[in-house]
Amino acid sequence: MSLPWKRCIVVGASSGIGEAIALKLGQQPGVSVALVARRQEELERVKKAIESAGATGSRAIIYPHDVLNQAEVPALFQKIAQDLGGLDLIVYASGVMPLIEPDEYNFDKDLSTVQVNVLGAVAWLNEAAQRFERSKSGCIVGISSVAGDRGRRGYPVYGASKAFFDNYLESLRNRVARFGVRVVTIKPGPVDTPMTKDLKKKPLLITADAAAEQILTAASRGKRLAYVPGTWRPIMAIVRFIPSFIFRKLNF
Repeated sequence: MSLPWKRCIVVGASSGIGEAIALKLGQQPGVSVALVARRQEELERVKKAIESAGATGSRAIIYPHDVLNQAEVPALFQKIAQDLGGLDLIVYASGVMPLIEPDEYNFDKDLSTVQVNVLGAVAWLNEAAQRFERSKSGCIVGISSVAGDRGRRGYPVYGASKAFFDNYLESLRNRVARFGVRVVTIKPGPVDTPMTKDLKKKPLLITADAAAEQILTAASRGKRLAYVPGTWRPIMAIVRFIPSFIFRKLNF
């Protein structure tokens, strides 16, 4: 897989889909990838994995950062872009989905979900959009979820956070497309990552590596929106048209 980007940021690079994307980018010759996540020891592990791949001229730089700290994003973003010598691609892969019991209404968990999945994403991608608009180039990739397509009973705030992210990414796309900037919305189903380990139902489960390859392929081909795997597109088209009085009786 040959990819068009040389200077990349992956937010959420310490595990799951973000880690898999960072590894694939770092395996490309001449690519510089900034690894952003909260846990420095995990970032060091990913950095070593990239270095051990031995791609000619590639490098990984780690930037420990908790996406809850949105105030530090503008300065950190500028530092990373300077360290990389520019920026071609940013991937926002940070996300949380706390386990919610059927009868649980936990505001602390809900607040954390919104802080990471919504506010963290906006803080980082607003910075990228401004930079790319000025340079009239660049690609923004947001990892959303099929959960944003319909309000399901199991994880109300997680689904709502992804619905927000979908709308935000579409709005951002409509704002910056005229400047030659691409915004890609990725909607995975269940992926085998630490975030999904407690889920009881995992239909069409795929590995993080397989998801990363499909995500980067879709972005490199100029897709605006991609379901991962693609089988989810027709499934969710049906789900969106299920009448509400039937849908509320379903538990999936």
